[in-house]
Amino acid sequence: MVLGLTTTAAYGRPDDRADNPAVAAQVLTWTAGDPIDHYLTFPTTAVAGPTTIVFENSAATGNTTGMPHTLTFDVSNSDYNNDVPLNILANPSDANGGKYTAEVDLSPGTYRFFCSMPGHNMMTGILTVTEGGGGEDTTAPVTAAEVTGQQNADGAYVGSATVSVTATDEGSGVATTEYAVGADGPWQAYTAPVVVDQVGAQTIRYRATDKAGNAAAEKSVDFTVVAPPTDDTAAPETSATVSGEKDEAGNYLTMATVTVTASDTGSGVNTIEYAIGADGAWQPYTAPVMVHEVGTHTVRYRATDKAGNAAAEKSVGFTVVEAPAQDTTAPATSAAVAGDKNANGAYITSAKVTVTATDAESGVDKVEYSLDGGPYLAYSAPVIVDPVGYHVFAYRATDKAGNTAPAKQVTFTIAQGGGVPAPNCPEYDERLTVIVGTVDTGVPNRLTRNRCTVNELIEDEREWTSQALFLKHVDGVLDKLLTDNVIDQREFKKITKAAKQSKIGKPGQTTGYRDLFDGTAASLAKWEQVGGGKFALTDDGAIKSSTTVDGMGMLWFPERKYGDFSLKLQFRDDAPGTGNANGGVFVRFPNVHGHPEESRPEWVAINYGHEIQILDRPDGDMYKTGSIYGFDRVGLGGAGVTPKGTWNDYEIRVVGQHFTILRNGVLINEFDNIGGQTFTPERAGDPGTDGRRYATGYVGLQVHSTTDVISYRNIRIKEL
Repeated sequence: MVLGLTTTAAYGRPDDRADNPAVAAQVLTWTAGDPIDHYLTFPTTAVAGPTTIVFENSAATGNTTGMPHTLTFDVSNSDYNNDVPLNILANPSDANGGKYTAEVDLSPGTYRFFCSMPGHNMMTGILTVTEGGGGEDTTAPVTAAEVTGQQNADGAYVGSATVSVTATDEGSGVATTEYAVGADGPWQAYTAPVVVDQVGAQTIRYRATDKAGNAAAEKSVDFTVVAPPTDDTAAPETSATVSGEKDEAGNYLTMATVTVTASDTGSGVNTIEYAIGADGAWQPYTAPVMVHEVGTHTVRYRATDKAGNAAAEKSVGFTVVEAPAQDTTAPATSAAVAGDKNANGAYITSAKVTVTATDAESGVDKVEYSLDGGPYLAYSAPVIVDPVGYHVFAYRATDKAGNTAPAKQVTFTIAQGGGVPAPNCPEYDERLTVIVGTVDTGVPNRLTRNRCTVNELIEDEREWTSQALFLKHVDGVLDKLLTDNVIDQREFKKITKAAKQSKIGKPGQTTGYRDLFDGTAASLAKWEQVGGGKFALTDDGAIKSSTTVDGMGMLWFPERKYGDFSLKLQFRDDAPGTGNANGGVFVRFPNVHGHPEESRPEWVAINYGHEIQILDRPDGDMYKTGSIYGFDRVGLGGAGVTPKGTWNDYEIRVVGQHFTILRNGVLINEFDNIGGQTFTPERAGDPGTDGRRYATGYVGLQVHSTTDVISYRNIRIKEL
């Protein structure tokens, strides 16, 4: 699921009805404002056919905080229509002032709509769509409500009251039943009797709509709840915390969130209230309070228990400031080549290249260099180049805000000394330290005299037939590096020990592939969870997405980027119930930290890399297992599909822009990401050229929601 603006008709675009008289005659409007628990206005009924959807979240609709909202139609629940993949993101400060339209074609039945922003789970509702003309049923449902519970002599309910709502319709049948608490509480779907235990006068409103779109008039029941007899004389305990991103002075950048808590061991907490400012009005506290306005603020809070004991008013103070201007300027870089030259301008024996980088804003984070088209390596000291011949020395720098200067280069020739031109390196490995198999030695992965790195010369990804042969090879490589002063005796011993620990060449050891996750807690610790959701280690050596921590997020492997590779793993659909889980494998996406989309890291992988889909559900999302999400769609087709709850082998092979997907050894998709096949990201600026994406990047696993439970194991990769 991708939020934002696209050219697809079911996604939002700026309001264009004035310029396009051909849009649908039926117009349905949703509005949003400051509340995060309900839309301000929304339709409940419509007629099947072409429809113009209008969604506005702007200053004109009452949004004073700048809070973004979405209007999203649920296409993953088979209880509702799922033929309209509507998903509009709007906020008052965007280019369209928070107002968008979309042209859709509604079918008879019911649609569920909601806001997909985290923390906005109560912004939801049902739209009932009928055939044109509404059929013969013109009578609204009959509704009633009954209040039950223990009553005192005055008729008040002691401790709590239970409200049961009924709705009947002899025509088309009841489509939805809803209730709301209080005079202005949000409407909610009625699924079970409502228990009210807040002491005081209460009102429950209720209504119903039938399948022909006839809506019953709103009704209500009024009653009073009183506390049970108690000797509680102690007021509730209250506290508040302020959270958010801070600057060095302790001020909150852009927004501060105030969370109020109250507890009472006697009769129990009855109400919690808060007020903003010294004279602000008291309001019911139902969710953390977000303060966006720049300036110094005070949030007051208080609570009352069910016995009527009121806690003394308390307050917290803080300051909100504008976020500092973002550093968008890359470092300034230069390079100087020094050494003795001959009459032709060539350097005699060797040349020393010194790179400098400066950044007046966030500061320089790293400097890198590449010799003759080789991998970029960390620059920490002047580089001595001595092989005879012509050389191209490229260099670049990145600041702490993530801005990378365009690569520059200097060229020169070495006239004598330094040996002969180096052969091609046996492997490609630009990691910062020497890693043999999965054992990290901590020894710097230095560039050697033949312009290959130490890791590349060790060849730990080659298919060795015995460990003895591999250890003999490593010993020979290290002897030469020791002689050339590339490593010292201590580092020699550390790499030799790692080679023995790696088990490379032993029977049963997978050759050619490097384990990213081998079922142990140590290997899982090398991964990082970002965004929502969670993965946990299971007893059978797998990782499973959480059924308790909700939200869409990603578990990614930040230790290394990969270019051309074969990624193998096993997955199992463990979704609860009879449905199928939605997940995927992300490949070739950039580092999420320091990226413009870092606040929503899973979108970095979606918008700038590729998601290889996992979804065996026969309906719902059109992209099934093996699809390149947003680029190349394949159906289930039966190829290699197994019953839910069984392990599947999955191989993702990427060479250049050619993707090959195999499931259980069966080829299910091949795709060439060439010009014209572009998946439009939420924000402009797709990193590719002519529709292509990055040629290198990281790998990760998607967690979709608490109901989309997928397990993974035996994750390994081989560079091609």
